[in-house]
Amino acid sequence: MYAHSINSEGRDVAKWLADKGITAFVLKYRLVPTGEDAVQEVSDEGQTNPARIGERVAPVLPLSVADGLSAISYVRVNAEKYQLDPNKIGFMGFSAGGAVTMGVAYNYKEKDRPNFIVPVYAWTSAYPVQEAPENAPELLVICASDDPLGLAPGSIEIYNSWMKAGHTPELHMYAKGGHGFGMKKQDLPADNWVQRFYDWSVAQGITSTSKSE
Repeated sequence: MYAHSINSEGRDVAKWLADKGITAFVLKYRLVPTGEDAVQEVSDEGQTNPARIGERVAPVLPLSVADGLSAISYVRVNAEKYQLDPNKIGFMGFSAGGAVTMGVAYNYKEKDRPNFIVPVYAWTSAYPVQEAPENAPELLVICASDDPLGLAPGSIEIYNSWMKAGHTPELHMYAKGGHGFGMKKQDLPADNWVQRFYDWSVAQGITSTSKSE
């Protein structure tokens, strides 16, 4: 919630998807105000007063979710302008953005319902897992078992909640990858998560196979 990882978890993802013929929008949602070095500030606070992080996030997260819902509504209203299928609009988020993704999944109305969601190492300690909605969007969950923030169990809980509600989600849990791997190259299977997303989207009928393949 404190710092944009806007390249590895934003622009680089969008460029990769664009190369596959998928239109992607990068959302800047509202964040918790911080000083100049947000990452250091959060790291220090995590060591000295971790409860304070949750206190600062709580009032801002609903605004972040509202930004996510507004983005879906905007894209759907302008689908013809962007030459998009209004019934194939999804939402993907990483870490704090994963919390926003789940907030979108739990709070949508018809106009801003995502057709699919992809929470990537979602920050479920900030936005606890709830029951899957009755008309839940299709779901792909991505995470690493060795996530140092302990987010793997929450990702599994998201998956299980969709299963319990009778949906058919997909889960990719990598043994290694850590947290915040995004589009970084670590010479690990987790490097290929975005290709797994593409494969899933084709199998689900969300994406048509690109002409170059």
